[in-house]
Amino acid sequence: MAFQSYTPKPATDLFTSDTDINRRECSRVVPMKILALGLGRTGTASLRNALKEIGFDDCYHMLSAAVENPPDCLMWSDALAAKFDGKGRFGREQWDQLTGHCQAICDWPAVAFARELIEAYPDAKVILTTRDVDSWHASTLRTVHWRATDPELEMISKFDWAAGLYQPMISKFWDVFWEGDFEKNGKRRFREHYEEVRAMVPKENLLEYRMGQGWQPLCDFLQVPMPIKTKFPHVNDTDGFVERCRRRNRAQLMNVLLRMAVLGITLIAVVLGAGITVNLLFGDILRVL
Repeated sequence: MAFQSYTPKPATDLFTSDTDINRRECSRVVPMKILALGLGRTGTASLRNALKEIGFDDCYHMLSAAVENPPDCLMWSDALAAKFDGKGRFGREQWDQLTGHCQAICDWPAVAFARELIEAYPDAKVILTTRDVDSWHASTLRTVHWRATDPELEMISKFDWAAGLYQPMISKFWDVFWEGDFEKNGKRRFREHYEEVRAMVPKENLLEYRMGQGWQPLCDFLQVPMPIKTKFPHVNDTDGFVERCRRRNRAQLMNVLLRMAVLGITLIAVVLGAGITVNLLFGDILRVL
C-alpha cells in the first residue's frame, strides 16, 4: 500500500455529499487535546458527539474518512504503509496534516497508531472507552467486520471515487490490526490493545470510560463544565450502522450509474458529431461520385 496520488471528486457524484479536501495540503490549526484510544464499537461515535458538545470540535472518527471526506483515506493508507509495510514515513507533520482541524481523535483506524499518536501529542489527555469483550466482539462482527469484508463495497470500489479510496484502506487496516483473522484474534487483540495503552499513559492522564456513566466523569477529567440540559449522546447502534452502510452503497452505485450515463451520452454525441462532420466535408464529393 504505497503512496497514492490525490484525484478530485467527479462532478457526477451527486448522490453523496462528501467533501473533497486534500489533507496533504493542510496543517494544524487547533491543538490536539484528546486522544480517545478505545476500540471502535465501545461508544466512540457517541463520545465524538459528546466531546463536540462540550467544546472539543472537531473530533476525528472513522466517519471522517468513510463518509465525510474520503480523500483522508489516502493519508491513512500512507500511515498504514509506513507502520506495517515499512514504506515511507508518517510522523508529527503528517498527523498534523490529517487531523490538524481536530482537537480530538477516536475510533479506528486511529487505534492502530496509539503509540504514534501519544508520542506525537504528549500533552493530550487519553480516554479509553471500553465494554465487555464478548458483547464488543459480537457487535463488531455484525458491523465493522461485515463492512470491512463487504463484497458489495469491494465491487463498488472498482468504479466509485469515494469507495475506491475507502475500501482498500479499511480492508488493509482490518487485516493487519487483527493479524489476518478478526474472528479468531479479535478478543485477544482487544485485551492486548487496552493493556498496551494503559502501560503507555500515566494514570493521572488516563480516563477509562464506559457508556452509561454520563457526563460527570468525562467533564471532571477534562475539567470542563457539565451540560445541564443535554443528554449524553447515544448513536450508531448495530441496526443503524448496517442501514447507513447499505444506504451509502446505494448512493455510490447511483454515482457510478450517472457517470456511466454521462459518458455514454458523450460518446454518442462524439459519434454523431463525427458523422455530421464527415457528411459536411465529403457530402458533395460523395454525391458527385
